Amino acid sequence: MLTDPALADLRALFGDRLSTQGPVLAEHGQSESLVSAGLPDAVVFPRATDEVAALARWSTTHRVPLIGWGAGTSLEGHALAVAGGVVVDFRNMAAVLEIRAEDRLVRVQPGITREALNVELRTTGLMFPVDPGANASLGGMAATRASGTTAVRYGTMRDNVRGLEVVLASGEVIRTGTGAPKSSAGYDLTALFVGSEGTLGLITELTLKLHGQPEAVMTAVAAFPSVGAAVDCVIATMQMGLTPARIEFLDTDTVTACNAYSRLSLPPAPQLLVEFHGHPAGLAEDVDRFRTLAADFGAEGLDWAERPEDRTRLWAARHSAYRAILASRPGAKAVVTDVCVPISRLAEAVEETRADIAASGIPGPILGHVGDGNFHAILLVDPASDAEIATAKALAGRMADRALRLGGTITGEHGVGFGKRPYMQAEHGEGWAVMGALKRALDPLGLMNPGKVIPD
Repeated sequence: MLTDPALADLRALFGDRLSTQGPVLAEHGQSESLVSAGLPDAVVFPRATDEVAALARWSTTHRVPLIGWGAGTSLEGHALAVAGGVVVDFRNMAAVLEIRAEDRLVRVQPGITREALNVELRTTGLMFPVDPGANASLGGMAATRASGTTAVRYGTMRDNVRGLEVVLASGEVIRTGTGAPKSSAGYDLTALFVGSEGTLGLITELTLKLHGQPEAVMTAVAAFPSVGAAVDCVIATMQMGLTPARIEFLDTDTVTACNAYSRLSLPPAPQLLVEFHGHPAGLAEDVDRFRTLAADFGAEGLDWAERPEDRTRLWAARHSAYRAILASRPGAKAVVTDVCVPISRLAEAVEETRADIAASGIPGPILGHVGDGNFHAILLVDPASDAEIATAKALAGRMADRALRLGGTITGEHGVGFGKRPYMQAEHGEGWAVMGALKRALDPLGLMNPGKVIPD
């Protein structure tokens, strides 16, 4: 709880941009998934870095936790106040500060979303490609090291953040990285903060790498006779050196849900959605190679969407898949989990997971960005059923164990938060304790997003 002196000092800093009202606290106390925690004690809405720095000094003085908030789209409880405290909502820090087209760089504040940034870039011939599906804030995407549908070609946030401005727990403001394409100057502090989930500091500015808008785009959707055939086609595609911009897998349950929700008419079978970017001549060659390859794995109804409106409709349906799956079981909540494995073990991982879910008795559609070995399970449960929730959590735990057994990771893009923290020791061993030591060095009082990522 905030003491009266602490609240008075906080109000002096933020005035009417401080809220302790129930609806505002409730908005910042919920998650996109079944992961839940208590409400924060207050929410503040800073407008500038100096206000965030003053807030960090206030936090140290009064021993109150700070939790960063972007668009609230995370799935593992990253932005939930597990120990109370103040949520820092960055919606008022959402400006494009500088576009350096010649260097293919842009400086932005953390609250701007990826869609809003690309609107700002539309006349430059450049784009920011990382697409996690949700219209997430770029600060949140950096904090969780997000990726998404385009990572197979363009990389994740790890590959596309060139530098950061970060407010540390002490209130000190530091800058990491440079405008240069590479550097050998000491520790890579940018990489340290990307994926730290707000546990080491609050990101107040990002320098991002941009990419050229493709001259031509082709999107295809193809049905396969089995999950194994679809996944084996993905493996062969990547091993042949084809470089799709996106290659997405949807199992039959996901296709059925998307058909109903987005009014599609895809065959009720495992599907691949594939998109190629490039020069028209090279694109035609990639398309022909993929068409031949898909046919070898039994693909039927390979349908290429060349018109922008047709492509938009397909990808809008893919991005709505989570909502579609929730709608397939009215009243259900989702335990959402993801794993990532080496591409050579992808078929094994998906098939074992599919069989495990089928034996569990609860619905669990599978989909994912399989071009880089990453897939998701949406485990639908009755929120009033403790038995179903326990079953879903056990399934998620076995998915994590399976990924580690196959040489992968417990999360390819959702991040850790507190939802996946129980599996960190198994993945990192003694390295997890090193993460804890870094946390203590930068945040000795443990006030930056406590209860997430690192050991207690």
